[in-house]
Amino acid sequence: MVVIPLAAAAASYLFPWRSALMAASAIAFPAAFYSLALLARDVWVSGAVRYRIGGWGSPLGIDLFADGLSILMLFMTIVVVMAASIYSSFYFSGDVERKRSFWPLWMFLWAGLNGVFLSGDVFNLYVTLEVMVIASVALISLKGGREALLSGMRYFLVSVLGSLSYLMGVAMLYGSYGILDIGALGRTIGPDPAAQIAIVLIVTGLLAKTALFPLHFWLPKAHASAPVPVSAALSALVVKAPFYIILRLWTDVFSHDIISHAGLMLGVLGSVAIIWGGVMALRQTRLKMLVAYSTVSQIGYLFLFFPMAGSSDAFLGCVYQALSHGLAKASMFLAAGNLIKALGSDLIEDLRGLRQRLNISTFAFGLAGISLMGLPPGAGFIAKWQLLKASIETGQWWWAIIIVAGGLLAAGYLFPVLRNIISQSQDPVECAKVPFGMEAAAIVLAVLSLVLGIAAAVPLSLFRTALL
Repeated sequence: MVVIPLAAAAASYLFPWRSALMAASAIAFPAAFYSLALLARDVWVSGAVRYRIGGWGSPLGIDLFADGLSILMLFMTIVVVMAASIYSSFYFSGDVERKRSFWPLWMFLWAGLNGVFLSGDVFNLYVTLEVMVIASVALISLKGGREALLSGMRYFLVSVLGSLSYLMGVAMLYGSYGILDIGALGRTIGPDPAAQIAIVLIVTGLLAKTALFPLHFWLPKAHASAPVPVSAALSALVVKAPFYIILRLWTDVFSHDIISHAGLMLGVLGSVAIIWGGVMALRQTRLKMLVAYSTVSQIGYLFLFFPMAGSSDAFLGCVYQALSHGLAKASMFLAAGNLIKALGSDLIEDLRGLRQRLNISTFAFGLAGISLMGLPPGAGFIAKWQLLKASIETGQWWWAIIIVAGGLLAAGYLFPVLRNIISQSQDPVECAKVPFGMEAAAIVLAVLSLVLGIAAAVPLSLFRTALL
């Protein structure tokens, strides 16, 4: 799962012509799907799987680790990356220079994401995060120009500060316990001051990379400046990787004695993010900025798990939210990119009557919006319903108010966009042609987010077996 994307990145760099890129993708994605299917089977049959790199396991060596949570994140990653790759093959078709740079970086990003989801060592997590960040910064800046370079540099500086904070925390843990393996740390760590300081440093660094309020300031500009498929990956995958690390450490390493009040603080920050992101999205006049602030809001739901960490429904809701948001938001960004490409404008008020020319993209945008608003039968409804159940069962009813308010805000900023798109225009709408492959990539992800909601009983039963 790590070597295949790296090999594809090398092949894309060495053989950048179109036929070679298509051949590399035709080999890489089926091979990765097959590898992931075998890994998922092993996890399902035998439980968590460990692989000793070079034959040297922990504590001296580095272990790769896969369990149910890892498998789910890897499946989401490969689906989104493959759909965005199909989209990108058309998006960059007329730009030879940027296409030569995009594909190696894109595959490098995929390798970094897979490395994060398979690392069983806190220092190796740092390494794979940096691989992901380096590729992300370059991809954000790919358009060139002042705005793109500033956005890339802003994300780079925030990521460097977050990485330094994380690395200082890892160094403190290693200095105190002499181990870096996640499983071994979970069995050893205690509520001493060094561990508490290390946890604060680690979580703070990861929150900056996750773009949780108030450390979200780099995200909207990065979305607005990046190429459309990169924006989709940023929202669906890149901000999920540091959150995955927080979730993994929270459940496997940090005991309740160490983090007794930290969960409440993260829940409060998540609640503020839900409301703040929704209010800012309501104020936007540009489509990509609206979808970007929607990401700020939707990320907040993930952090409602932490004050309710003892509830299995909260954990399932958190994981389902990560999956549903990944599929729906990637679809929404791709659909928005189609609308912008056709119209040549990013202004929401200019979208009037565009449905007559882009039915598929409009439908994809609407389906993705259903999930983000938390309406049935979208997968976002299942995620938010699980979180609502957890808030009532744990006696923390105030989180339910935030969840409902966030859904109303999402409706408030998405319905006007849809109203503009589907309304009749008095003058004929002049728009450029959008290739069918770009529309197909958006609608496939939107339909998958809907299927994840309609057939929720099966995945939820599997999640309970694989995750809890």
